[in-house]
Amino acid sequence: MIPQTDLSWQEESWQSAIKNTVTDALELCRLLGLEPDQLNLSPEASTQFPFKVPRSFIARMQPGDPRDPLLLQVLHQQSELIDVPGFIADPLGEELANPLSGLIHKYKNRALLTLSGACAIHCRYCFRRHFDYDNNNPGSEGWLPVLRYLQEHPEIDEIILSGGDPLSAPDRLLHKLTQQLSNIRSLKRLRVHTRFPVVIPQRITPECLEWLNLFNNPIMVLHINHANEISSQLQKACNDLASAGVVLLNQAVLLKGINDNLEAQLNLHRHCFDLGIKPYYLHLLDPVSGAAHFDTAEEDALALFEQMRASLSGYMLPTLVREKPGDIGKSRL
Repeated sequence: MIPQTDLSWQEESWQSAIKNTVTDALELCRLLGLEPDQLNLSPEASTQFPFKVPRSFIARMQPGDPRDPLLLQVLHQQSELIDVPGFIADPLGEELANPLSGLIHKYKNRALLTLSGACAIHCRYCFRRHFDYDNNNPGSEGWLPVLRYLQEHPEIDEIILSGGDPLSAPDRLLHKLTQQLSNIRSLKRLRVHTRFPVVIPQRITPECLEWLNLFNNPIMVLHINHANEISSQLQKACNDLASAGVVLLNQAVLLKGINDNLEAQLNLHRHCFDLGIKPYYLHLLDPVSGAAHFDTAEEDALALFEQMRASLSGYMLPTLVREKPGDIGKSRL
C-alpha cells in the first residue's frame, strides 16, 4: 500500500510547469537582471540544441551573476560551436548497442529504454544531445518488440528507464509499461534516471509512486551537479520517494567552472546525503561535440578526488568514473 502523499506545497502541476519553461535566453536575462552581452550567447548553438530551463530552476540562480553555476549549465554559448578533436556526436557508441527502437543494450545484465526524447531541462553537456530520438520512439503502443527482446534475453535482470527523461511521459503510460516489465520473470530490478525531482519536484505524484512500486526496491538515480540545485521542494520529493521505499542515488558530472573545486564537491555530496540520497557516481565529462568547454583534465579530476577522499566519510564519497564505448562497465579512476 503506497502512503498517500501530501502535495499541498505545489503551486502548479508538473504539466503546467513544463508548459511554462523558459525557452528564450533573452527572457532568462530579464529574469536574472543580466545583459545578453555578458553571456557570450550563440543563437546557432540554440538552433543545434534548443535552450530550455524551468522557472523553478531559474529561481535558484543568483540574479546578476553571469558565472552562476546553475546558469552555466543551461546557457547556449559560442564555445559550443568550436570543433574539438575527440569530441563526437555519439561518445558512448550507443548506435552500436541499439538493436531495437527504444532499446539500448550495452551491458550484459542490464538494458536501457529511451522512453522519451523530452527533458524538463536542456543541460548543455548532455551526452545524448545528438541522439536520434526520432528513430528511438516506439510510441505508447510500440513496445512489444522490446518486451519480446527482454523475454528472449534472460541474462538481463535490470531495466533502466531513461531518455531524454522518462518522467516526461505521463504516469498512465509509465504504469502500463512498468506493469508489463514486472511480468517478465527475469527482470528483478527497476532503475529510473531522471532530473525531474531536481528541476520540477512536483513531478513526484502519488501516481508516480504507485508504478515505481510495481518492482521491489525501485531505484531512482537523480542528477544533481551543484548544491545550489537543492531546494526544500526537492527535500519534500525525496521524503515522499523514500517513504514509498524508493532507493535514492545521485550521479553528477564534473564540469569545468561549475563544480570542479573542493568546496563545491563537498557541499554537493554532504547535502545529498542529508537529503537521504547516496552519492553514487562522479562522471568525467563524456566527450560529446558541443561540450568540450566543460571538460576537466583527468589529472585535475584525480587530484580533486584525492582531496575529496581526505575530507568525506566513505559513505558520502561517490565513485569517480569514466565511461568508454565497448567496456563491460564504467571505468573507475
